Amino acid sequence: MHILVTGGAGFIGGHIAESVAEDGHDVTVLDNFEPYYDTGLKRHNVEIAREAASQSDGSYELVEGSVTDAELVDDLVANADVIFHQAAQAGVRTSVEEPKKVNDYNVTGTLNLLEAIREHGIERFVNASSSSVYGKPEYLPYDEDHPNEPVSPYGASKLAAEHYTRIYNEVHDLPTVSLRYFTVYGPRMRPNMAISNFVSRCINGKSPVVYGDGSQTRDFTYIDDVVDANRKLLTDDSSDGEIMNIGSTDNIDILTLAKAVRDEIDPTLEIEFADRHDSDAEHTHADISKANELIGYEPSRDIREGVKEFISWYQQNRDWYEPLVLSS
Repeated sequence: MHILVTGGAGFIGGHIAESVAEDGHDVTVLDNFEPYYDTGLKRHNVEIAREAASQSDGSYELVEGSVTDAELVDDLVANADVIFHQAAQAGVRTSVEEPKKVNDYNVTGTLNLLEAIREHGIERFVNASSSSVYGKPEYLPYDEDHPNEPVSPYGASKLAAEHYTRIYNEVHDLPTVSLRYFTVYGPRMRPNMAISNFVSRCINGKSPVVYGDGSQTRDFTYIDDVVDANRKLLTDDSSDGEIMNIGSTDNIDILTLAKAVRDEIDPTLEIEFADRHDSDAEHTHADISKANELIGYEPSRDIREGVKEFISWYQQNRDWYEPLVLSS
C-alpha cells in the first residue's frame, strides 16, 4: 500500500510514518520543515522512519514542500492509496499572532488535498483534528455532539478543515474520517509542550513553570494510542464520514501534573507560576465511546504511567533530544 503522510516529519506524523514503514508499506512524507520548533527534531524523525523502512519490504521518500502547494499535492495524491493528513500550523498562542498563516496551512492545505482526492480517488483520507474545536465546555467529558465554539484561530481553522472533510464525504462520497486529538505526548514530542518543558526543567535542576494557577485540566493522550487509532483506519471503512475523539480515560490538572513530574525527578524543587494566556482552554476531557464502538479504540496508558515512560525515554535519549528542547 502507498501511504502519504503530510506533516510526516513532525511528532505525530513521524510516528505514523515510522509505524507504517516498519510494516512494509511504501511511505511518502510531505513536510515543509516549518521552524515552529527546532527542525533538528524533525530531521531525527525522518531518519528513524527511513531506518524503519530499510528494515522492511517497504520504502520511504521525503518530499520537502507544503500542503499549500496545490500542484505538488496533486502529484503526490495521484500515487497514494491512503493519506494521513497531519500537516498543520500548530500552536494556539501562535495562531492569535498569525491567524492568516494558520488558515493557509490548516484550511487551504486541507482543501488542496480534498480537491486532489476528488480528482484521483483514494482508499481513505484521515484528517487530524483537535480538541481545540470545542472551546469552552458546556459539559465534560466532551462527546462529538458537544457545541463547537473554539476560542482561538487555531481551533477555528481545525473546525473549518473538519467541516470541509465531512462535506467532501457527503457531497463527493470521498472516504474521509476526522480524528480529534486530545493533547498528544510521548517520545520525540514537541519541545514547547507542558510535559516536555516540565521534564527538561526538572532534569536540569530548574523549577517547573505553571501558567495560571494550575487548576486548568487536560486530557493527555499517549502517542502510541494515536498511532493505533490511525492504523485501524488503514483497512476499516465503517467510519467513513465520521468524526471521533481520540483521548485517554482520564484528565489531570496542570499543577498536579507539574508536581508528578517534579516528584519523579527531584522532589526538592519548588513550583513556579507565570501568567496564563487567554486563548488557552480551561478544561479538556474526551468521551471516547464513539471511537471505541466504531474502531475498537482503547487507550493503553493513563497520564501517570505515560509520564513515567516519557521521563525514562528522555533520560535514555537526553544526549540528542535535550539540546533540541533547550534551543526551542
